[in-house]
Amino acid sequence: MSAWNFIKHFPCKNLSGHILRVRPRCFFTSSTPPTSFSISASFSSSSSCFPSATESLAAPYLSVRIHCPKHVVDPFSEALLCFGASSVSVDGDNESTASSKEICVESIFPVDQEVKMCISQAANSIGLKEIPNFQVEMGDEIDWIAKNQESFQPVEIAEGLWIVPEWTSPPVAEAVNIILNPGFAFGTGEHPTTKLCLLLLQNLIKGGEAFLDYGTGSGILAIAALKFGAASSAGVDIDPLAIESATHNAALNNIQLEKLELHLAPSENTSSGKELPLRKEQFDVVIANILLNPVMELADYILSFAKPGATIGISGILSEQLPSVLERYSPFLEDISVATIGDWVCISGTKKKELIDN
Repeated sequence: MSAWNFIKHFPCKNLSGHILRVRPRCFFTSSTPPTSFSISASFSSSSSCFPSATESLAAPYLSVRIHCPKHVVDPFSEALLCFGASSVSVDGDNESTASSKEICVESIFPVDQEVKMCISQAANSIGLKEIPNFQVEMGDEIDWIAKNQESFQPVEIAEGLWIVPEWTSPPVAEAVNIILNPGFAFGTGEHPTTKLCLLLLQNLIKGGEAFLDYGTGSGILAIAALKFGAASSAGVDIDPLAIESATHNAALNNIQLEKLELHLAPSENTSSGKELPLRKEQFDVVIANILLNPVMELADYILSFAKPGATIGISGILSEQLPSVLERYSPFLEDISVATIGDWVCISGTKKKELIDN
C-alpha cells in the first residue's frame, strides 16, 4: 500500500468515500531560532471551542479538485493543509487513475481563502515547477463535526491502551483510556505515526518523568505520558485550535492544571518576541511528531529542551525520508532505533551528553 492510502490527520470519509485529511500542525520557521507567545490553558470543559457530540459546526466552503502528479501526492497533500486547505481527500484505490501519471486531490477551503495562492505556495514548497491544474466550486453547508464523529471509533493501540472518542464509552473500563474530541486537531491514535509515538511512550515512561510534546495537536501524547506515570507534560503547537483542542481533552481526562502546560509557537508572521517559557535541558523525554521540513529545520531547537541522556522521539516521516532524518539527528543522538508501521517511521535515541552545550 502506498503512502497516500494512509491518513496523517483526522480521518473521516466524505460523500464520495474518499479518505480525508484535515489540517495538521505545521511549524513554519525562519533561519533564526523560534520565538513564541504562550497561551494559559484553563482545563475547564466549558472553555473549549470544540463542539460536543450534540453540537454542530456547519459552514459553506469551496470544493477544489486539483490534478496532482502521482509521485508527489503525499507531500503535496501535506503542503496544501499547511498553506490553507481545511481538508484533503485522495482516492488512491481508484482504478481509473492506475495508468495515469496524475491523481485527483479533492480539497476543501474556507470561502474567503485565496485558493490559487495556496496551491501555488504548496507546489513551490515541494519543488513543483508548475502549478497543478485545478477547478473550484462552491460547496453546500456541511456538518464537519458530525462526519468526523461518524468515522472516529475507539482505537486499541496496544493491549490495555485505548483511544476513546468523547461521545462513546470505553470498550474496556479497566484499560488506560485516553478520552478525545480532536475537533480539527491532529491525533486520534489511528495514524501510524501517532501509534508509533504512543507505543514508544508506553515503553519509555517508568514514572516521574518530565515530558515535552513538540507539535501536540489534540494533546494525545502529552495526556498519554501523564497516564503512563510522567510527573509533568508540556505541549507546543503552532495552531491555536490545537491548543484549545488539547485543553479540552485534558479536561476530559481529568488532567490537573499543574501537570500539563500548553504553549502556542509562532508562524513566520506571528511572534511576540518572547521565547517559549520552557527551560533548556528541562525534559527527560521529548517527542516531535510533525512534518519533515520542521523536523529537519528545528532539530537543534527541539533537542535543546532535552536533558543530557534524555530520550528523543522523531516521527511524522515516511520511510523514504528516513536517511535524511537520520543524517540530521545522528550527530546529536546515540543508541538510535527505528520503528515502522507501513510506510511511516519513528526514530528514537538518547541525546549525546558531550553535545549538551552545542
